[in-house]
Amino acid sequence: MEQRAHNGTGLAFMKMHGLGNDFVVIDARTGSDPVTPALARALGDRHRGVGFDQLAVIKPAEGADFTLDFWNSDGTRAGACGNATRCVSDWMMTQLGKDAVSLITTRGRLSAVRRADGLVSVNMGAPILDWQSVPLAREVSVEHLPIEGDPVAVGMGNPHCVFFVENAETIPVESIGPKIEHDSLFPERTNVEFASLMGPDHLRMRVWERGTGITLACGSGTCATAVAAHLRGLTGRKVLVDVDGGQLEIDWRDDGVWMTGPTMMVFEGVLSDTFLAAL
Repeated sequence: MEQRAHNGTGLAFMKMHGLGNDFVVIDARTGSDPVTPALARALGDRHRGVGFDQLAVIKPAEGADFTLDFWNSDGTRAGACGNATRCVSDWMMTQLGKDAVSLITTRGRLSAVRRADGLVSVNMGAPILDWQSVPLAREVSVEHLPIEGDPVAVGMGNPHCVFFVENAETIPVESIGPKIEHDSLFPERTNVEFASLMGPDHLRMRVWERGTGITLACGSGTCATAVAAHLRGLTGRKVLVDVDGGQLEIDWRDDGVWMTGPTMMVFEGVLSDTFLAAL
């Protein structure tokens, strides 16, 4: 049985979402990190647990306001989660009485701000565009992968494979997504996006997330899609992206890819001792 940290008093958590991309958030700044693969899988079960697209763990940081770690619902680690980053940053701004925060993820030091209109922007860092760092299994052009459909590879702290299609609404994401996720070109598997051009600097995107499946929105995937669209000459560096759960603003600036959208705190709860003991 996998070990877990638990003091016998239950485990507090929060449920948040950004455009329907939902998260369980655990604040571990004042104690040890309680999350194991077993706990992540149990929490991620929408029938027997709480259910989430990603699990985010807030931890202390040196030189920043906090650290964020991410897990997928299958118990694997996630390198980045843009919508969770926005949601947690919004909550942390309220806790700290600030309109801007800095945080540490596997991408390094990032920043987030709350705009006057209440939307939250996060700098997701510069896109990764060399094949070894995405990572890919062998040297190929990231702008034209040797996969049917001619997709683009972009790293945003996690790997992405972006397809440009005539109509994203008609793509069977549930069948194509897992095949591409496990393609041998991606040694760490990949997120898969399907995007179509709606108008000038306006995209429609649907997504299959690595380790999770179809989600209503994917922040890092939206950033990757906007970067890929600009590399292909389809859009400028500032675009609107319609996802299943709503709309995100992406702005690829000199200092990184900024993503802006709404956040929502849904509820707070405590995992029971009975639930924890069953792991």
